[in-house]
Amino acid sequence: MAKSKKAVGSLNSLLANYQVFYQNARGFHWNIQGKHFFELHVKFEELYNDAALKIDEVAERILTINGKPLHTFKDYLKEAVIEPQKNISDAESAVKAIVVGLETLIEIERTIQEIAEQDNDTATVDLVSSFIEEQEKTLWMYNAWLR
Repeated sequence: MAKSKKAVGSLNSLLANYQVFYQNARGFHWNIQGKHFFELHVKFEELYNDAALKIDEVAERILTINGKPLHTFKDYLKEAVIEPQKNISDAESAVKAIVVGLETLIEIERTIQEIAEQDNDTATVDLVSSFIEEQEKTLWMYNAWLR
C-alpha cells in the first residue's frame, strides 16, 4: 500500500492523543476517591484497557501503510492536544476530562476518516469508523453521568 504522508501524520496524531488519554484514564483509576470510587475505578480501567488495544491497532495501521509510529513520550506530548491530567481524585473532574478526551479523539478520527476516504483507504476508514461508533456511545454515557 502506498504511503500517504497526510494519513500517517493524522494517525500519529491519533496515536499520541490515545497515549495521553490512556495515561489520564490510568491516573484517574489509581487516584479516584469518594462515593463514586467503586463505580468509576472499574470504568476507568475499562477505558485504559480499551485505549491500550486501540493504541496497538493504530500503530500497526501506520506500519501497514508504510509509516513509522511515534513511540516516545516526548513525541506524544509534542503532538497531542489532549492535556495530561495530574492529581485528579474527584469524580466530576475526572469524568469531565474523560469527556473532553473522547470528544478530541472522535474529532481526530473523523478527520482521519475523511483523509482515508479521499485516499480510497477502506481499511483505515473501517478502523476509525468502528472507534467512532463505540466512542460516541461511551461519550453519551459519560455525559449522562455528569447530568
